[in-house]
Amino acid sequence: MAQDELGCLMRAAAKYRRTAEAARREGIIPYRSEGGKWLPSPYEGNSWCTGGFWPGLMWQLWHLTGDEFFKAEAKRTGRLLTDELRTFTGLHHDVGFMYLLSCGAEARLCGDEQARADTLHAASLLMGRFNPVGFIRAWNGESQKGYAIIDSMMSLPLLCRASRETGDPRFEKVAVIHADTVLREFFRENGSVSHIIEFDPQTGRRVAEHAGQGAFLGSSWSRGQAWGLYGFTLMYMNTGLPRYLNAARRIAGYFIAHIRPDGLCDCDLEQPEETERLDNIAGAIAACALTELATLTDCIEYGRAADRLMEGMLTRCVDWEEDEHLGLLTRCTASYHGDEAGTHTNIVYGDFFFIEALARRAGKNAMLWL
Repeated sequence: MAQDELGCLMRAAAKYRRTAEAARREGIIPYRSEGGKWLPSPYEGNSWCTGGFWPGLMWQLWHLTGDEFFKAEAKRTGRLLTDELRTFTGLHHDVGFMYLLSCGAEARLCGDEQARADTLHAASLLMGRFNPVGFIRAWNGESQKGYAIIDSMMSLPLLCRASRETGDPRFEKVAVIHADTVLREFFRENGSVSHIIEFDPQTGRRVAEHAGQGAFLGSSWSRGQAWGLYGFTLMYMNTGLPRYLNAARRIAGYFIAHIRPDGLCDCDLEQPEETERLDNIAGAIAACALTELATLTDCIEYGRAADRLMEGMLTRCVDWEEDEHLGLLTRCTASYHGDEAGTHTNIVYGDFFFIEALARRAGKNAMLWL
């Protein structure tokens, strides 16, 4: 067991045991912490795409510690998310993020039947976003009927889980069709991936690439690279199809070449050199993926890259105090050009992946993505 990682995990759990009380008192799903307070999502209330990371974090900490507070907090916020299933209209392709890590985690760790039903309900909603010309539609806007985004790779494990749970192959087959479209249309020659590709919703023909949360059209938003890296790794773990492992390795080569000397990640891997804009969420996601890839491939390079990322974050960007940040990982950035979602601050899903990476390396991972 990696004692350093286990020690950091227990320290993280101790901090969250104190600071998560504030979220419970407020009755919110925290999105980020600033100024000694938890703040809810800046957009779309509890239907915002990142809502599942808080309950997922609580389930991971419960799995680690057995502390019933974390279980109760996971269930409290999970109920807020399942309320969104009933309203339906605000949900989009990120239901994989939202429900695999909330009710999916509860079903996996506790065997709760209602949580299992809610997880399958979410998988059915994601299936309903599938356009038979070959992609899962990202968002609901009138002008976005043909949009698919790289983040979607992280929702596909929900469909694979549904096929295993039900014995119905349709869910996983949709995941494979969509992943193959991403493999064909999102990859660039250098191993990087686009954030947004627009398709003709009638024919499936590629229409355009859009810059999305990166620095400029054709640049390499680092979290998008990390979504692709981890998403294809998880698709290989779920399906055993070698082409997905090869895809993950292509992105890994590109991503590793762009890790900064200090072990941190720029918000965009092609951003202007004079720009100081980091996103540690990307680094934490990539650390999870690279640690898994190192095991899957016996490639020492992947493990060393994960070590560099974790060392960079642990030594430079973790706030163990409780003054400014109630969470842990600082210098997280939602979008290169900045918006209300946060720049260089603590964002909850950065903490989720950071703690998942620590747990994976310490042999304590709850394996919520499977």
